Amino acid sequence: MNLRVKQKIPLKIKKMGINGEGIGFYKKTLVFVPGALKGEDIVCQITSVKRNFVQAKLLTIKKKSKFRMDPKCPIYKECGGCQIMHLRYDKQLDFKVDLLKQALKKFQPRGYEHFDIRPTIGMDNPEHYRAKLQFQTRKFAGKLRAGLFQEGSHRLVDIKDCLVQDPLTQDIVNHACQLLEKYDFPIYNERQKAGIRTIMVRKAQASNQVQLIFVTSKKLDLSPVIQDLTAAFEVIKTVAVNFNPSKSSAIYGQETKVLWGDDSISETVLTYSFALSPRAFYQLNPQQTQILYEQVLQALDVTKDDHLIDAYCGVGTIGLAFADKVGSVRGMDIIFEAIEDAKRNAESMGCTNTHYETGKAEVIIPNWYKDGYRASALIVDPPRTGLDEKLLNTITAYQPEKMVYVSCNVSTLARDLVHLLKVYEVKYIQSVDMFPHTARTEAVVKLVRRKK
Repeated sequence: MNLRVKQKIPLKIKKMGINGEGIGFYKKTLVFVPGALKGEDIVCQITSVKRNFVQAKLLTIKKKSKFRMDPKCPIYKECGGCQIMHLRYDKQLDFKVDLLKQALKKFQPRGYEHFDIRPTIGMDNPEHYRAKLQFQTRKFAGKLRAGLFQEGSHRLVDIKDCLVQDPLTQDIVNHACQLLEKYDFPIYNERQKAGIRTIMVRKAQASNQVQLIFVTSKKLDLSPVIQDLTAAFEVIKTVAVNFNPSKSSAIYGQETKVLWGDDSISETVLTYSFALSPRAFYQLNPQQTQILYEQVLQALDVTKDDHLIDAYCGVGTIGLAFADKVGSVRGMDIIFEAIEDAKRNAESMGCTNTHYETGKAEVIIPNWYKDGYRASALIVDPPRTGLDEKLLNTITAYQPEKMVYVSCNVSTLARDLVHLLKVYEVKYIQSVDMFPHTARTEAVVKLVRRKK
């Protein structure tokens, strides 16, 4: 490979990659170009030379894709959070099916060529859909900024009006930053590591209730900020602080404390309401979560004779949708607050057939089986890292008859299916667009145990 950094080359884009970048070949060398679209003829400049591929930046487009759009977001290129906003939305949905196919082709789980992969279910209005934000805070030249780090860097992009963020959450974080400046609160930086490092704002779509978490590396008296903020926004019901003194890039530390208001806010999905404590996980796109859960209900065909395990259960939302349809529901999660929410949610719904524990699924499930419990149905909704290897071994050892895998990462899904398909077969995969304008999708996979 004779390519060098800063070299300019012409390129025909053959396809799009898992990060939304355009991919082409220059003299048999693989070239990745963020911002380029399939079918375009471009000129790009090499930015990095690796062993088997090169990376480049888009300079000019000689032949433009007919599906290219002008992004509405003014900081689209600077932020990088929405990798494919320049692609027409219906074609974004097609791309997310292709993402699944690329991942399956890479890992080649048994019979992947014949999987029923259904068209992505999109949104009528794919803007302002994020009901939760987590903005990092830093000071530059004495001015407080809050936003996201530019991809692959520690450069913070100041965000005041995000096109995919709920407007109320954006208004609240903007106001919170003004108050932090007004009262001269210390702001975290990589050298001194002392002060506010992150602000989380979440709005419940059904109740319009809002909760905040200030993540800080040191103890602070936030009362003046809380007083002004809650006076300005009556919808705020919870203000909490999370202590994260570590030097790692992890957003949260172990300790979270409610400073003001209620312990939780109320959200609704399908036909039931539930509580969300500040640290509890819930999907960031409430509108599409309704669609996602409907797909899970359809995929897991249960009866009253079934006993269901909801692994990575969070506050219990998916499993509770089945509580009146099965004999029992059991769930676990590593976040204690989420499990406490799940217990309260089950109680408020009048469910007497549920059981929740804090801990890892690969530890808790074998203990349940030792005690005589048997599950015929299983839901897994893991983080982007996918299923733990020990949990994969646990699932294939105990082999519940039916299973639904809810995935937010097509690569780890395809990897995990290699293991699971030793025991199960895929009936279909339904893609749901939970993250419009990004190179991410959610997938609901219906699996049934192979007949022996």
